[in-house]
Amino acid sequence: MSLRDKYAYAIQTAKGHFQGNAEEREGKLHFVGTVATEDEKNQIWNAIKTIPDWQKDVVADIRVTGGPAAAAQPASAPAATSGTSAGRTYTVQPGDTLGKIAKDYLGSSNAYMKIFEANKDQLSDPDKIRPGQVLQIP
Repeated sequence: MSLRDKYAYAIQTAKGHFQGNAEEREGKLHFVGTVATEDEKNQIWNAIKTIPDWQKDVVADIRVTGGPAAAAQPASAPAATSGTSAGRTYTVQPGDTLGKIAKDYLGSSNAYMKIFEANKDQLSDPDKIRPGQVLQIP
């Protein structure tokens, strides 16, 4: 499957569930919009992750707006989105630290341990995060 086919697969997966824009621009796949449920968001992310080097090739801001699991939960890559909603997620990008993410989301880099504590299921050391990890933001 070519890269163009993988882009098409991710865009096709989003159709019918995704309210917003999903298109290829300047060699990257851009997703900006909303879905009704966390499950729909996860289906789109699973399709996005079939793209080789998706961390570098995809820009996404997908928010959950309705349904039983919804609490306005943003998931974004590569840039953090602002907001104060509970239940937010963030996809780690190259060069990120928990301190930087804490500053962007929680207002202080010193709050990095709050993010670490919320993600102990996948983090064993606050200094060891990897691009592509999806972290819960308290």
